[in-house]
Amino acid sequence: MGHGHSHSHRAGADDGVEINRGARLSLLGLLAAVGVATLVGLALLWPDGGAADDLQGSVGFAAEGVTFPEAVVDEVEPVCASAEVSPEEEQCGRIMATVDDGPDQGTEVAVEVPPQVTASGLGAGDRLELVRQPQEGGEASYSYFGTKRTGALWLLGIVFVVVVVAIARLRGVMALLGLGFASLVMFFFALPALLTGESAIPVALVAATAIMYVVLYTTHGFSVRTSTALAGTLAGLGITALAGWWAVRSTHLSGIAGEEGGFLTTFTPSISFPDLLTAAVIIAGLGVLNDVTITQSSAVWELRGASPTMSRTQIFTSGMRIGRDHIASTIYTIVFAYAGTALTLLLVLQLYDRPLVDLLGTEEIATEVVRSLVSSIGLVLAVPLTTAIAALTVPPARQEA
Repeated sequence: MGHGHSHSHRAGADDGVEINRGARLSLLGLLAAVGVATLVGLALLWPDGGAADDLQGSVGFAAEGVTFPEAVVDEVEPVCASAEVSPEEEQCGRIMATVDDGPDQGTEVAVEVPPQVTASGLGAGDRLELVRQPQEGGEASYSYFGTKRTGALWLLGIVFVVVVVAIARLRGVMALLGLGFASLVMFFFALPALLTGESAIPVALVAATAIMYVVLYTTHGFSVRTSTALAGTLAGLGITALAGWWAVRSTHLSGIAGEEGGFLTTFTPSISFPDLLTAAVIIAGLGVLNDVTITQSSAVWELRGASPTMSRTQIFTSGMRIGRDHIASTIYTIVFAYAGTALTLLLVLQLYDRPLVDLLGTEEIATEVVRSLVSSIGLVLAVPLTTAIAALTVPPARQEA
């Protein structure tokens, strides 16, 4: 029976693969330093609670006295044949509904709705949210505000949780907990910090780093394998931040591509919108980076476990063959995800009598192009970085007995 050659500086184990003590300590020491820096960043950038409270909810959504009661649909009239047709006379383009809360509970009202609302499939029993505007010396007027979708959204969310837990089991539960933590970081740190004027890029980096520490370790467990993936993810985040900062400034994007940006400029003038766009790119790339780096780290670990005699160079080369396939599929994911969100805009551009190439420089299109390309650059470079870190972390090749 042959005996293996023991390396004096190897200690510990990670899924059956012995880890070089020096490499492990170097990796964990680096991650510990970044973790401490993240905690310091959280402390320095933590938003002023009073200022955040003053801003949150400070803008009136409607005029004084206006309320938003719910109503149950009784009847949906067909779409009017022409814009010149009077809905009252032709009995078209309206929804008949019964108000079921507020001072006019039980009152039947008729509200005009856009054709697309009628075409969405509303029927008797569905619920609406109306706008009630009180009138001096008369009955209040009602108009359509939106369709109540809370029940369907809750059902969809429950199905999502059940599917994740049923298929992924404990890993799924931990992933959901990680997602919950990410939501807490966004809503209690990142968003208030951005509203109160903290620098957007540092806020995004600190928030993203904190999220990745918790998400990766809770989902995949405490191991050097996970630490390797975390190191690769952090490297990818840094590259994405640098590439995003350069791309936004070199293309002179304002960061205001819709009416939401114009609204923010009125009430939060301290926000730097180019930096906010860069921060959005950083946060948007989190999920894809996590996916790629954990896959590469696991691939290298499996390769070492299956082939103890392979050199680190051979492991890196084999890992990169896996990574190239993953890169190709993930780039499609990024590009098509952005294309899907901008599908309406792309359709509008088809109507203009100018070539699409000439419209690439518009704020709306250039913003999407920068988001896609910067995320892809960070993703692609994270693959060899993670693979190299993992190849350096696993033990060297064993000599044949």
